[in-house]
Amino acid sequence: MTQKNETVSTTLQLACELISRPSVTPLDGGCQEVMIDRLQALGFTIQRLPFADVDNFWAVKGESGPVLCFAGHTDVVPTGKLDDWQHPPFEPVIADDILYGRGAADMKGALAAMVTACERFVEQQPNHAGRIAFLITSDEEGPAVNGTVKVVEWLQDQNKIPDWCVIGEPSSHQQLGDMVKNGRRGSLNGTLVIKGTQGHIAYPHMADNPIHRAAPALAELMAQQWDEGNDFFPATSFQVSNINGGTGATNVIPGEVTVVFNFRFSTQVTAPQLQARVEDILKNHELSYDIEWNLSGEPFITEPGDLVSAVVDSIKKETGLDTELSTSGGTSDGRFIAKLGTQVIELGTLNATIHKVDEQIAASDLDKLSNIYQGILHKLLC
Repeated sequence: MTQKNETVSTTLQLACELISRPSVTPLDGGCQEVMIDRLQALGFTIQRLPFADVDNFWAVKGESGPVLCFAGHTDVVPTGKLDDWQHPPFEPVIADDILYGRGAADMKGALAAMVTACERFVEQQPNHAGRIAFLITSDEEGPAVNGTVKVVEWLQDQNKIPDWCVIGEPSSHQQLGDMVKNGRRGSLNGTLVIKGTQGHIAYPHMADNPIHRAAPALAELMAQQWDEGNDFFPATSFQVSNINGGTGATNVIPGEVTVVFNFRFSTQVTAPQLQARVEDILKNHELSYDIEWNLSGEPFITEPGDLVSAVVDSIKKETGLDTELSTSGGTSDGRFIAKLGTQVIELGTLNATIHKVDEQIAASDLDKLSNIYQGILHKLLC
């Protein structure tokens, strides 16, 4: 850690220690052992849960009562070209209240804030009600098949179901705490192959151009109103992400065209309903096609209740802000945890530089975030 005339708090020190351990997904880089050592010192019971090449752990303190779980990931995305960084990405630097380093925002800063919040809370409330838990993975930024999803299966088998879960994803927009995620849209991917007949472009009557055939169907799909959304979700969105067809030659009509698309959908519609509507449109256009579907996440929502109230009140107390509840953004591991029936909220640092070169956050935000997490603990377990 390089420090330039900055006061380094306990939370900031821990964040820097985690950042300094390279942990490009699915590697953990020893981050989880750092967290485990701190949690064991507080009296947490640790269950290491490795699956394939992914490190995970479940930690719990307390014997009975409702469970408040902190969840997150120690893995980070690749750095990109090192020469593009002002500072080496795994050598954290603090300058002018800015903490630089890969994972500062997504989400080692939040992990540090969770741990120090628990340390203070346990010291002040040694006989607190209920239980505190941690669900930590190193597979959130990767395929997400041997991380939280497997731990959730284990929790179901063990009948260890959290009542509430706070995930440290970087949810804040312009100021710390101005936005939290109380749900996420579903994500449904489709790979559509429309078939034609390859031929010479000078003799179109002797071929069947699949791109021409695809265009009216795609136009209809793009014009569809899939639903109107609701109080928590915007209307479902259909977006084409890739179109690929042709041989590269200017004089060859292709034999097929591949279209890749995605739905981000609300709780007003289901994945099977979307699939059926798409295929009805394709059939109405009399296309010859193959289609593969991949559901990467169901939508989920945590409606206003005890967890939302605890989060909103704790943010207000620490920052003075009235936070916004949002379901915007991509998928997160919350989609797996919500299947347990757990109330899930995502609350973390600013997301302005996540996955970017020179990832950074305000160093002073980490103590504020730790205080917010401690406030949530106090409201739910005291």
